[in-house]
Amino acid sequence: METNSVIDDRSGAGGWALLTAVAPIAWGTTYFVTREFLPDGYPLYGALIRALPAGILLLVLARRRPRGSWWWKSVVLGVLNMGAFFVLVYLAAQLLPTSIASTVMAAGPVVMMLLAWGLLGSRPRVAQAIAAAVGILGVALLLLTGTQTVNGLGVAASVSALIMSSLGYVLAKKWGSDVDALSSTAWQLIAAGVILAPVAAVVEGAPPAMDATTWLAYGYISIIGTAVAFVAWFTGLRHLGAGTVGLIGLLNPVTGVVLGTLVAGEFLTLKQSVGVLVILIGVMLGQPVLSRTFVRLRAWMKA
Repeated sequence: METNSVIDDRSGAGGWALLTAVAPIAWGTTYFVTREFLPDGYPLYGALIRALPAGILLLVLARRRPRGSWWWKSVVLGVLNMGAFFVLVYLAAQLLPTSIASTVMAAGPVVMMLLAWGLLGSRPRVAQAIAAAVGILGVALLLLTGTQTVNGLGVAASVSALIMSSLGYVLAKKWGSDVDALSSTAWQLIAAGVILAPVAAVVEGAPPAMDATTWLAYGYISIIGTAVAFVAWFTGLRHLGAGTVGLIGLLNPVTGVVLGTLVAGEFLTLKQSVGVLVILIGVMLGQPVLSRTFVRLRAWMKA
């Protein structure tokens, strides 16, 4: 069990943080790709096409099958982290502007810290709490000052995805010490795909018609936004604390906002620009090197 004295892997923590950052940056782009290039009204097929090919690709690379408890753990994590999560994110991307859809998910650090405290016994450090507060301030500036209409169902989908994925990530950290990230990610994705396939066929009927652009969009989301991103994310969870990883996830809304502004033509106000800057400050404050500096500074002030 983790305790408050257990901190991030100090051996190359900066490198692990950079690797982990690949995931939220990639995820931030999926909102735009989904909204602009994928067919509307097929969240189940969208999730299936995203998960199953990525899982098969990773399984070919890992060449390892689940054993023992990992059969049911893969199903649980597959539903939380990919299956239901992908469906909800797909809905959110279709119902919300890119900037808002990605910003709602930015509450992840707080949820992950609380769940890690309850499930792993890892109490949030003061520096992490401050970083999370700074990040939330940035999120408020982005979300509450936007000029786009907010769809209530889209926000509900984003919040549900946030809670489910945060629980899944913490459980993945709790269970993942005995198997490599590549294999566990492959198993989760395949489990999600197997569960989604019959549900999609029953609920949505025939798959959506797809042209070359749609295939390319799905290919990008499946390979980059799923296979690469989740391996990077789960690798980060093995070497960094859940709170630290959650804070790195704040790069998701930053990516979504920047992409929405530069490509989708969404308007970014001055306050939203400040929000982006504040989020980046929150991410930096939550990193192990700055956290240890903060601890030493507190000790020096008490001396």
